[in-house]
Formats: sequence, structure tokens, C-alpha cells
Amino acid sequence: MSLFGSRESEWRPKLVLASASPRRLQLLQQVGLDPDALLPADVDETPLKLEKPRDLAKRLAAEKARAATRVARADEALKGAYLVSADTVVAVGRRILPKAEIVDEAAGCLRLLSGRQHRVYTSVCVVTPKDGYRERVVETRVRFKRLSQDEIDSYLASGEWRGKAGGYAIQGLAGAFVVKLVGSYPAVVGLPIYETVSLLEGEGYPVRLSWLNAA
Repeated sequence: MSLFGSRESEWRPKLVLASASPRRLQLLQQVGLDPDALLPADVDETPLKLEKPRDLAKRLAAEKARAATRVARADEALKGAYLVSADTVVAVGRRILPKAEIVDEAAGCLRLLSGRQHRVYTSVCVVTPKDGYRERVVETRVRFKRLSQDEIDSYLASGEWRGKAGGYAIQGLAGAFVVKLVGSYPAVVGLPIYETVSLLEGEGYPVRLSWLNAA
């Protein structure tokens, strides 16, 4: 069954988002794409030995896509759906930062990011109704200001870091730390919108149909 019923569901292909991230959902909705289902995939996100940050993002997005596709194809209502998956990795050099779950992890990330540039790799995958597969990796460079201990402590107290790659959410309070960004802001949030729309359109998904009724 559709999680997001609408008039459009009768005249466009179904769309599945392989994520439970409210940020990715909001980014899709920003461009008029309301998924018919959310199918978050539980995959082991531990980096492989010597795995590069870009390769990790690609592998995890692909694994999420495969896992969600298996579930979608077993659901009669979603068999003909397009599917979007994504994964975001934050790195300093070749060092991959964790998706912080405890305060010590987040504190370590913030101290490492303070006053220096890091890279954010977001891989997006699109699976077509005929199981065609397209992917794109977007690299964004972000520089943080030099953070005082008070700024770090205050951010940690906010709790915004929990579950976030690199221990921060750029769309929240940590936006105040960003001195420079080169690349895709939405990709740092969690989903590169331009690339996602391009992949969907390239595979025949009618992205702009919902825009006709936007007014």
C-alpha cells in the first residue's frame, strides 16, 4: 500500500525511497516527488579494510538499493516502481568518520573537522521497473571554522549530531560552522537533488508531472 496517497499515484509510476531519513524524504518532496513507500534497508555500514570513502558510499548505496528492490518486487503494489537509494560518507583525507551514535564519537569528529576542510561523498542509485541500475557519486568539499570548546560542547548538548555522518547536520545548527562549501549542499544533507532528478528523468520517470498542479 502507498504511504503517501495522492491523485498523482493513478497517472505516474510508483516511486520508492530506500531510506527512513526524513531529510532525504524532504529533499525529494522539495522537487515534487512524493514516494509511494519508504523501504529502509538495514545493511552493515562497516568499511572494508582499506576501502576508500568514495567506494564505501557507492557500495552502501548499492547494497541498500538491492535490499529494498527485493522487498519492493515481492509487493504486488510496488512491482513496477522506480527506486531511489543513497548513502553519505564524511572523510578527512582517507579517514572515514563514523555516523556518530555516542557523544564521544561526535566530539572526536568535531575536533577533527575544526578549522579544516573535509569531503562529503554521497552516492545515489536509481533502480528502474525493469531492474536497470544507474548511480552517481557526488563529492562536496566543506570547510569548518576553528571551533572553540564552548561551541563543541554546545553543539554536543543539542543532540543534533546523533546518527549523522561526521557527527553533524549541515542543515541544522552546524550550518553556523561552515566557512566554505564547494559542490552540492543537498548532497551534504543526504541526497543530491540535481543528480537524482537527472537519473530519474534519464530512465523515463516523469519528474515534472507533479509540477503541473503545484500552483
